[in-house]
Amino acid sequence: MTIDRRSLLAVPLALPALLGRAQAADPYKVAFVYVSPVGDAGWSFQHELGRRAVDAALGGAVKTSFVENVPEGADAERVIRRLAQDGNKLIFTTSFGYMNPTERVAKAFPRVKFEHATGYKRGPNLATYSGRFYEPRYLTGVIAGRLSKTGVIGYVAAFPIPEVIGGINAMQLGARSVNPNATIKVVWTSSWFDPGKERAAADTLAAQGADYLTQHTDSTAVVQAAEEKGVWCSGYDSDMLKYGPKTHTTAVEMHWDDYYIDRVRQAMAGSWTSGDVWGGMKQGMVKLSRFNPALPAPLVAEVTAKGEDIKAGRLVVFNGPLKDQAGAVKVPAGRAMTDAEILGMNWFVEGVQGRAGT
Repeated sequence: MTIDRRSLLAVPLALPALLGRAQAADPYKVAFVYVSPVGDAGWSFQHELGRRAVDAALGGAVKTSFVENVPEGADAERVIRRLAQDGNKLIFTTSFGYMNPTERVAKAFPRVKFEHATGYKRGPNLATYSGRFYEPRYLTGVIAGRLSKTGVIGYVAAFPIPEVIGGINAMQLGARSVNPNATIKVVWTSSWFDPGKERAAADTLAAQGADYLTQHTDSTAVVQAAEEKGVWCSGYDSDMLKYGPKTHTTAVEMHWDDYYIDRVRQAMAGSWTSGDVWGGMKQGMVKLSRFNPALPAPLVAEVTAKGEDIKAGRLVVFNGPLKDQAGAVKVPAGRAMTDAEILGMNWFVEGVQGRAGT
């Protein structure tokens, strides 16, 4: 079920008497809030696949809905509050900028359960969840390091938050593991979803010598730009091969299906508790999408093997020694970054060109 955000905000509050008519046999209402249009690829599309999986798994026992294209900020709070008022018992808010609005609404509706993707604020009825996106991102760095002839990787990124900075650093570490001279150039768009800005950033990076492009943004614009320019690329959030059949190598792909099904079942059973889940490749929450058939077989084998090493814990992405852009040691040899350090990452590793902040 699709809900138009503008219509949602315009509908008057339901009378308390109407809200009290729900019977025990009524479907369990679950809502999802998306920052961008669902479309057929990208961040919101992957969450939408998770919502559809809930419907498929639980059938008539649940009634799910979503609101798409909700800006972070005041609009988000109004939408989330309205969903709580409308009788949804579990609400998933799926963008980092929804964190504070979700927290405020959760405090106002203690009997409603809330889950926020990629955030860090929790409460008795507010849980958080995310994926270790940096793990498959490291593998795309290996691919970029092998394929780039200039050694310059162009990275279109939304906001300088730890999640994004960690992904950039992971890709750089993967690239330098096979090409010690590889560099990453970063352009910030200050938006999760703006195809025009993303395309302009990709054009700028290609003009600066990048012959491998990637993104931490939600549209397919970067992949389409790479395809038109004939340079290699990797997508983000979901498989984007159909938008770059000649140049899209693979993508960092999110899988929320199992998580959403499990959490809805727990909520329905009364066993739901607040907490934090940060799943990686081992848990199947993040992975690489299918490889482009044009990739050399030895490269596919190399990346596949390193992926298995990550799952088994034999390859730790943020393992020392690690230096920052200025050459200062941030993580000494023999030590790996803790989860807390990764979640607070605000610096770039050696070889990344750009500012890790605004």
